Amino acid sequence: VQLQASGGGLVQPGGSLRLSCAASGPILSIHTLGYYRQVPGKQRDLVAVITRGGELVYSDSVKGRFAVSMGDAKNTVILQADNLKPDDSGVYYCKAAGRITEGWPFESWGQGTLVTVSS
Repeated sequence: VQLQASGGGLVQPGGSLRLSCAASGPILSIHTLGYYRQVPGKQRDLVAVITRGGELVYSDSVKGRFAVSMGDAKNTVILQADNLKPDDSGVYYCKAAGRITEGWPFESWGQGTLVTVSS
């Protein structure tokens, strides 16, 4: 399963960005789709995840500012990031987990997209 991410870039504090990620391949079902953020020297942390059942999970630092949703295209996730702060900077990775058509579980990561919040 491959993930193709888009979006990201440089934005001023208080600005907005929209990240999207599309999963492709022999997918039977996707159980979770979401985004994680990593900064140099630190582990990759959860930002926002949406489950197959529609449950939304956010890190405390982004609650009320970020919104994760399923895109119009199949197996696509959207992260709308508003009121961005410098601490939101980092490399954002999308992640998908589910089952492939043979029934085996999979977990795949996208290539990462850089978000820089700076004036």
